[in-house]
Amino acid sequence: MTDLTAALSAADAQFDESLERLFGLLRIPSISTDPAFAADCRRAGQWLVDELIGLGFDASLRDTPGHPMVVAHHDGATPDAPHFLFYGHYDVQPVDPLELWTSPPFEPEIKEIAPGRKAITGRGAADDKGQLMTFVEACRAWKAASGSLPCRITILFEGEEESGSPSLKPFLKANAEELTAECALVCDTGMWDTETPAISVGLRGLVGEEVTIHAADRDLHSGLFGGAAANPLQILSKILADLHDETGRVTLEGFYDGVEHTPAQVLESWNNLGKTAESFLGEVGLSVPAGEKGRSVLELTWARPTAEINGMWGGYTGEGFKTVIAAQAAAKVSFRLVGKQDPDQIRAAFRAHVEARLPEDCSASFSPHGGSPAIQLPFDSPMVTKARNALTDEWPKPAVMIGMGGSIPIVGDFQNILGLQSVLCGFGLTDDRIHSPNEKYDLTSFSKGIRSWVRILQALSKP
Repeated sequence: MTDLTAALSAADAQFDESLERLFGLLRIPSISTDPAFAADCRRAGQWLVDELIGLGFDASLRDTPGHPMVVAHHDGATPDAPHFLFYGHYDVQPVDPLELWTSPPFEPEIKEIAPGRKAITGRGAADDKGQLMTFVEACRAWKAASGSLPCRITILFEGEEESGSPSLKPFLKANAEELTAECALVCDTGMWDTETPAISVGLRGLVGEEVTIHAADRDLHSGLFGGAAANPLQILSKILADLHDETGRVTLEGFYDGVEHTPAQVLESWNNLGKTAESFLGEVGLSVPAGEKGRSVLELTWARPTAEINGMWGGYTGEGFKTVIAAQAAAKVSFRLVGKQDPDQIRAAFRAHVEARLPEDCSASFSPHGGSPAIQLPFDSPMVTKARNALTDEWPKPAVMIGMGGSIPIVGDFQNILGLQSVLCGFGLTDDRIHSPNEKYDLTSFSKGIRSWVRILQALSKP
């Protein structure tokens, strides 16, 4: 029996115990955004430290100005074994609205969600406790099978991912030497479908802006002042409508600077996944793509930049009716970035767009809400190729290379602060309801996720 076969057998043999350990972690309400749960966040971190120490890791809880970090190290089978940094987060989202949960969010269960398909329910089941525990349990399987790990492993679990990670960058900078490895492994991602694993190689960046248009010094009676006084809601509506032209392209000056064309072979591979506009948008009750004309939905969401209005308000919005011209109107706007788009340049271009369209006696104020560039990882790096082959060996269908419409800032931090490329591999599914009531994680995602990491560790250890 090979070491890999023995480790896979160990993962299967101890799966019931692995599930109980995950349930133990899920029962801890480690909600990072609410100070009332600070002690629970620390408790979750210490729970992981204790588990890792039990596996032979040199593990400790590291204090930060916010919630603590878990840092752990383990030697490989040989002193010169490759070294990898694994990242996950133990904090979770709030559970509101609680009344929409069909079972208590911190009392995990196994439920049958479709014939022959079972899932683990509870807050954090998919985001990210179930995901990070697939890796911990894979390490446990290797230890049970051979007494060691095939690679040198450093683990970093943070407790503030769901609250903006304010402590993460300073921690990485202060501990860069200790945390540097050959490559980072990030589990906070998903699969293409229930039978097809995926490695994510592209992450869009993000710029957030809040804009307020100011006009009169108070709300005005629309009968007395209508037609004469500037209406901030109308002005802001026009300004925001001007963000796109009739083809769906964003009109900001220089917006497409740094946007690169996706290689034809990559577009072809995405087209071969069979995702149509109807099947993609049909899940949310839509059918017609709204972005740039002539592009597939996968290209639009994985490889093209966007401008989106996320919220808009002003005037009277309560019950009944009030004939008022608002003194001010506001909106939240976000931009998803790709390629080499510069977040600062995009922010400046948006502000210039607004200022250029203001009437003479109106003004605008702005409030920034974060900015991070896009991340493009190599499609064919040796680490990605090894991980892709290992996943293909485990799942019914070959692993695919996908993009992600969202952002994972830690990947950029690993690149910029530690000089590390990342392999993004997780086992979440689009129906896991992360950040929503009734979060779940397929039982197969957990069981085959463990087996997948067993295979990936072995693959990465080879020259």
